[in-house]
Amino acid sequence: MTLSLSTQVIEPWHNLQENTPLVQCITNTVVQSFTANILLAAGASPAMVDIPGESADFARVASGLLINLGTINVSHQLSIPEAAHAAFEAGTPWVLDPVAIGALKTRTRIAHELLQYRPTAIRGNASEIIALAGGEGGRGTDATASVEAAAESATQLAREYGSVVAVSGPVDLITDGETSIECANGHEILTRVTGAGCSLGACVAAYLSTHENPLIATAAAHATFEVAAEKAQAKSQGPGTFAVNLLDELSLLTADSLQESVKISQR
Repeated sequence: MTLSLSTQVIEPWHNLQENTPLVQCITNTVVQSFTANILLAAGASPAMVDIPGESADFARVASGLLINLGTINVSHQLSIPEAAHAAFEAGTPWVLDPVAIGALKTRTRIAHELLQYRPTAIRGNASEIIALAGGEGGRGTDATASVEAAAESATQLAREYGSVVAVSGPVDLITDGETSIECANGHEILTRVTGAGCSLGACVAAYLSTHENPLIATAAAHATFEVAAEKAQAKSQGPGTFAVNLLDELSLLTADSLQESVKISQR
């Protein structure tokens, strides 16, 4: 018997709660604290190990790794390729979040160079995914293309690099190049809180260590994060209270509440 997608995404959530994966984050300096708190609320253990000379050693022992190109300082330009290479060699699942590529040349070059280390998952907005596949990017962190417009680029990247590619939007598209899943949970208020997308990337890294199927693990990360966002928004007065409520709702999720609320389907 084949389980429904809504049922399949519960298993990675259960595994995360039981195993508390250790997630290394080399991420946007603007959002480090928020990302760490999101991981803790979700049931994972964050480690912001991003120093050259240490990042590779930690990537070999971490449960998962997030590489987010939000703030590419000189130190990150050294530690990021070290960590990606080490994760690739050690078999540590890792996530590439190619923030603002296409609009800025240094991060665009670095993102393309990192593809040689075969990210387990790639997560970005439509414009970032199109730019990573070689097309014309957007303006900074804002998407100027639709999720549908990025579908072909997402499939291309997934097939070429063996990655799961997640395109964020009103309805997220998640594909391994053969099977595609849509997740329709979430709320537009997520776009008004700095670090929401970056933190979702960290959650994907956590979930990848919990399930043998990266497609299901990535879908589970999106579903749980965005179900929590819906619940948080219902209790919030604006972005400030939402950010706090999101932490609470992530920590309060249950298998039953996920099963009741998740909006996920095969494309």
